Amino acid sequence: MSEARSDQPLAELVRRTDGAQPWRRAFHLVGGCGVAWVVYALGPSAESTRWLFGAALGVACAGDLARLRSPELNRFAFRVFSALLCPREADRPSLTWFLLGVFLVLWFPVRTVVPALLVLALADPTASVVGRAWGRRRVGKGTLEGSVAFPATALLVLIPFVGIGVALPTAVAAASVEVLPGRHDDNVLIPMVTAACLSIFGGV
Repeated sequence: MSEARSDQPLAELVRRTDGAQPWRRAFHLVGGCGVAWVVYALGPSAESTRWLFGAALGVACAGDLARLRSPELNRFAFRVFSALLCPREADRPSLTWFLLGVFLVLWFPVRTVVPALLVLALADPTASVVGRAWGRRRVGKGTLEGSVAFPATALLVLIPFVGIGVALPTAVAAASVEVLPGRHDDNVLIPMVTAACLSIFGGV
């Protein structure tokens, strides 16, 4: 693939981000697991953890706002970070949604936070990869195949923490959020729904 020129129109740069996006999925997985580890190491309810991710959210939000208000910055972002951005982010925030989901889930019961973040880190990209590679039947904004891969992965993540009885309904609930149609961002809803269900079904 040829290198993107600095004078390419935004629409052309955005088209280059369409497709399987393997680096985006890898970044989501590795970055999400890294976030979960940091939260675990510092303590999910620790003031330092909330300050750290609150500050990160503020920086990401400022960057996204600046990018969306400046066509030049937007073109620069899609030219330099084309492997990590997707077409819908041409006129919507990017990393802000992920960090907002992380920050909000820090206020849920302590024992639910790390499992919820791991579901976001692992189940979401797995569903995307499976859906793009093998998906044939549409379900909501995803595919049936991806919708099966999500709860299967979430179950594997959750069972060591809470057992099958709590993990199963939680995985199904989180998977339903992942395919809901609309402009909501599942990076925000998945960890929150997962943590809420763990709290409700697990009594924590």
